[in-house]
Amino acid sequence: MRVRKIFVSMVTAALIPTGAALADKAGPPHSHTSAGQPGDPKKPARTVEIEMREADGKMVFVPNRIEVRRGEQIRFVIRNAGELEHEFVLATKEENQKHAEEMRKNPDMEHDDPNMARVASKKAGEIVWRFTKRGTFEFGCLIPGHYEAGMFGTVIVK
Repeated sequence: MRVRKIFVSMVTAALIPTGAALADKAGPPHSHTSAGQPGDPKKPARTVEIEMREADGKMVFVPNRIEVRRGEQIRFVIRNAGELEHEFVLATKEENQKHAEEMRKNPDMEHDDPNMARVASKKAGEIVWRFTKRGTFEFGCLIPGHYEAGMFGTVIVK
């Protein structure tokens, strides 16, 4: 009987993947997107300040267009000058549209991804990002209704 319990335990242990094995297969969530990868806060970065606000029935980012070089690390300082909570999500337009659809289904969704920051009214947030590929990317506020009110911008990586 004792041998059988040991055998069952060994077989069970062999069939259940360890946390390390699972992490190896899945990889860290959102650690790398098509827009690049999280930057290293200990390394130099160019600072780009972005303001979020509501104005005249629109919701905007100022500036709403940014140019960077491939390989450049940017420290985005995101200030919410508006009265509502906003977010800054950096991805491709397609990725943002897909995520916006998920947000419409679950508007209270919480995020903890390195390519996004949710910022309360009159507060600031920060993202350090390294752009590894050339192309045109987007930042947007995906809180339902905000993107549709004009809250998006473009990052061009040369």
